[in-house]
Amino acid sequence: MFEFITDEEERGQVGIGTLIVFIAMVLVAAIAAGVLINTAGFLQTKSEATGEEASAQVSNRVTVVSAYGNVTTNDKVDYVNVTVMRAAGAQNINLSSATVQWIGPNEAKTLTYNQTGADGDNFNTTKVKGEGAKVLSSQESRITIVMDASEIENAALGEGTNVQLTITTQYGASTEYWAAVPESLQDKNVVEL
Repeated sequence: MFEFITDEEERGQVGIGTLIVFIAMVLVAAIAAGVLINTAGFLQTKSEATGEEASAQVSNRVTVVSAYGNVTTNDKVDYVNVTVMRAAGAQNINLSSATVQWIGPNEAKTLTYNQTGADGDNFNTTKVKGEGAKVLSSQESRITIVMDASEIENAALGEGTNVQLTITTQYGASTEYWAAVPESLQDKNVVEL
């Protein structure tokens, strides 16, 4: 059943062979463990970054506080003004890095910030409450986004007109708002949208 090796030279060779195989197995196991630890670390870093980005896209958005329009003498709305604040749990939001998607009765455009004023391709901001006119730096900050509807639509908004606004922050978080012009603008200077 068992074969005994009585020759001393042969016994040593079997022991060295076993030792070499054992060392090779240990080396292979160590390399495999190193690769697994490296991969696990990379995946953990990647998942943390993805989680932070996903969280920012959900929480770092604005909330619309109010919206109003300036009524012209011929009963049309020429400027749309949307006052926003930080949503609960949001970080500082820089509106100069935001975009506003405008979908109106005649035009669909993506508006960007312009410091000099609102026009057909840009919006402007004005401070209502807080430290600045561009950054919502606290929960109490309020900023009005000013859009020139007569330039965007090539005509002021008439009675009963609806405009869909989507405000997207620098984090990629979006807030949608429907601005609806009332059915009657007669004898009014400003209307709630």
